[in-house]
Amino acid sequence: MRILIWFRNDLRLHDHEPLHRALEQNAQIIPVYCFDSRQFGTTAFGFEKTGGYRAQFLRESVAGLRQALQDRGSDLIVSYGKPEDEVIALAKALKVDAVYWHEEVTAEELAVDRALEKQLKQLKVGYEVYWGATLYHPDDLPFEIDNLPEVFTSFRKKVEKNSSIYPTFPTPDRLPALPECDRGDIPTLEQLGLTPQSIDERGVLSFAGGTAAGLARMQHYFWEADCLRRYKETRNGMLGADYSSKFSPWLALGCLSPRRIYEAVQAYESERTQNNSTYWLIFELLWRDYFRLVCAKHGDRVFYKGGLRGLDIEWKQDWERFDRWREGETGYPLVDANMRELAATGFMSNRGRQNVASFLTKNLGIDWRMGAEWFESVLIDYDVCSNWGNWNYTAGVGNDARGFRYFNIPKQSKDYDPEGKYVKHWLPELQKVPIKKIHTPWKLDREEQKRCGVQLGVDYPNPVVDLDKSVKANEKIYNAALDRA
Repeated sequence: MRILIWFRNDLRLHDHEPLHRALEQNAQIIPVYCFDSRQFGTTAFGFEKTGGYRAQFLRESVAGLRQALQDRGSDLIVSYGKPEDEVIALAKALKVDAVYWHEEVTAEELAVDRALEKQLKQLKVGYEVYWGATLYHPDDLPFEIDNLPEVFTSFRKKVEKNSSIYPTFPTPDRLPALPECDRGDIPTLEQLGLTPQSIDERGVLSFAGGTAAGLARMQHYFWEADCLRRYKETRNGMLGADYSSKFSPWLALGCLSPRRIYEAVQAYESERTQNNSTYWLIFELLWRDYFRLVCAKHGDRVFYKGGLRGLDIEWKQDWERFDRWREGETGYPLVDANMRELAATGFMSNRGRQNVASFLTKNLGIDWRMGAEWFESVLIDYDVCSNWGNWNYTAGVGNDARGFRYFNIPKQSKDYDPEGKYVKHWLPELQKVPIKKIHTPWKLDREEQKRCGVQLGVDYPNPVVDLDKSVKANEKIYNAALDRA
């Protein structure tokens, strides 16, 4: 028997049910990855759908999977095009009996699934689809996905009380050799139509794609640096490698499975300590589960302008202000530092994401989908469900929204960057500004500007909006939409 394993966002050999089930049948395994040409086009607002940083991390992750397969006597067939066409062509050429893969839950991916399934039925080739992206399996939830609670806390409490996490599927030691065929090359960034990006040395971490790098990061964070014991206290940091786990890029492409991380946390709790921090890392994995299940329940509503709540908010599409936000030129140092870090590295802290998303939607009143698409393009840890789910939530159009909630940028700046170290790290023009005014540089008088070597409006921009006035104006617009709903 010959089974084709189509890899997608599951670029690993551990905890991989399609692979495990195929091996149980003593089948000859044909591992395949296809770079979907549609993922290298442009978004609705004209951004690169997969930008250089994300594409490079993907290339490294595919290369890592290929190496892991080769180490076990197999190999990875790599192609470029539409997966539903490429997989069918390989199924025909290699006379496979079945195709196995992990399912996805959002519109573009489901369209590919449907097209592939239709052709496989016509060819009379079997197929099996498995769930493998979450900590908890849907079969083990205390409710059907259609009855998923609309509030995360309710979901969490029910799951923690009534569900259990399956053990990981084992990693194979050896795999059957491939038949004679063209393995294909991993396309270069240039072949994907992208310009190679150099990672700024100021970045928090030099992220490398692939399971080996993900496991090495986990080994460092848990065991070598022993950071897990204080994760809850440090996770809102923004500067340095170890304020948080940074597992998200490897989770996004499935180089690490959430259950593999869960088992490592269990081992840590057994061998070192069990505390609020070890619980909180699992708590964050639960948020990943929740956003994926929300997308499975609500379909493509997560992508609509009105979001999951269907609110008819009069969002602006102000490109001049959007570009100032995107380029880190808003005049608000915390926002600008985070946006410049993103542009220079493809990564940003969770605390930073919440602040810049709030500023775009609640201060600038700009269409949240523009921000979501920009993140999709640039973030190396882009996960369709978490990204669009979080933007729904921040914009106040998500299922768990709580009215017009916004982040107070000056307060957030003082709370999470009290000495301005993060801001100065990414905004060198503010290097000499005293701590007292580092988060409010517009308050520098002319003499202070001279002493600090920064001229407002020249070296660093004046604020793009007044924080208080802009919040009040956008709250009015939001509440008007609520009244119409």
